[in-house]
Amino acid sequence: MIYLILGLVLFLGVHSLRIVADGWRTRTISRIGQYPWKGAYALASIAGFVLLVWGYGESRHASAVLYNPPLFMRHAAALLMLVSLVLVAAAYVPRNHIKAALGHPMYAGIKIWAFAHLISNGRLVDVILFGAFLLWAIAGFVVSRKRDRAAGTVHAAGQVLRTVLTVIAGVAAWAALVSGLHLWLIGVAPLG
Repeated sequence: MIYLILGLVLFLGVHSLRIVADGWRTRTISRIGQYPWKGAYALASIAGFVLLVWGYGESRHASAVLYNPPLFMRHAAALLMLVSLVLVAAAYVPRNHIKAALGHPMYAGIKIWAFAHLISNGRLVDVILFGAFLLWAIAGFVVSRKRDRAAGTVHAAGQVLRTVLTVIAGVAAWAALVSGLHLWLIGVAPLG
């Protein structure tokens, strides 16, 4: 479990710099340059991700069970994941209505992803992994929205075609996951 925790600290720590130390981040980028910053950021992110995936895999089968979710929670989680993946897609498709309304759909999608996995998995390792991501995404969403209001940020207006493309991309990603990709990547079939 130590590798999972180290991975979470490194991965979420790097991704929290904009949340907790935006001024320091901006000064550091100015001092060392954008490309060295991106390189260090990418290396730390990859190292953290590898550690948390490895740690989760090592701890998954030996972890204590804290609660046993009812079977229907798998179906609720699958439905929530559909919403989550549409929100994540909205972060990448420019000028869609979802991004225009939320400003930060990636954080919203990660919140729903983490919550969906918390209601359908009851082991300690699941609570640590998905609980950490849920808390991080909540903090990131709140801080980002506050920063937007303070800066007077107005997100680009959405366009119908781009919103439709966003929904199609999210649904396609969801369909791929439930039809076998999740089983291949994670070793678990989401719908049993």
